[in-house]
Amino acid sequence: MNNLFNKKEIIGFLMAGDPDLETTKQSIIAMDKAGAGMVELGIPFSDPIAESDVIQDSNMRALENETYLPNIFKMIEELRTETQIPVIFHTYMNPVFNYGYENFFKECSEKGIYGIVVPDLPFEEKGEIQEYADKYGVSIISFVVPTDEKRIKEIAKNAQGFIYFVASIGTEEEDKSHKAKAIIDIIKSVTDIPVAAGFAINTPEQAAQYSKIADGIIIGNTIVKLIEQYGKNSPEHIYDYVKSMKDAIK
Repeated sequence: MNNLFNKKEIIGFLMAGDPDLETTKQSIIAMDKAGAGMVELGIPFSDPIAESDVIQDSNMRALENETYLPNIFKMIEELRTETQIPVIFHTYMNPVFNYGYENFFKECSEKGIYGIVVPDLPFEEKGEIQEYADKYGVSIISFVVPTDEKRIKEIAKNAQGFIYFVASIGTEEEDKSHKAKAIIDIIKSVTDIPVAAGFAINTPEQAAQYSKIADGIIIGNTIVKLIEQYGKNSPEHIYDYVKSMKDAIK
């Protein structure tokens, strides 16, 4: 996946099935047209422990619409007739386990899912699914959060696809950016794998700031808020927002 970051990229997050899968598909197409380099697609789950209130509410709306993996994969298959934008899944272990590791990663490969982000899978335990991911060429995206330097380096050395850096540290924007750069410098000292910064990056000004130190910017909360506000009419608004963020990092 390294070649997906041959320039500064915007990665847009949204929840599959909120408000419905057709709107999800059109929103992904809108992000592609607006210049996003990748989409992080949430798989609805009843206990999303690592999400903001905004994204938790999105989970609940998608589940109320009975959005589950089989119809998400079907939507991805339809999406591939219109765009080849890289898609990664944001999921929890429970949906993957219930679907069956072999079946899940095989279908990810067939539908062009490049990687998965699993917030409740500790780095030390990713061996549980690593063999299946490797077999089907799907990257397990590692989180890096502010911890000790030794652990950051260990995660970075073993990372696949790209590193998802949790950037919401510090209180002031300048303080956050300064601390983020220090951690990204540690990562870059042991690997040339791309680093994408996410969490609490919502404005073009923030995107421009973090694009100076990271290879990609992950945006989610504002997109999900637009979907909550505009429902089935949200794709055009998502296009405008993503384009403004992309323009900011050029």
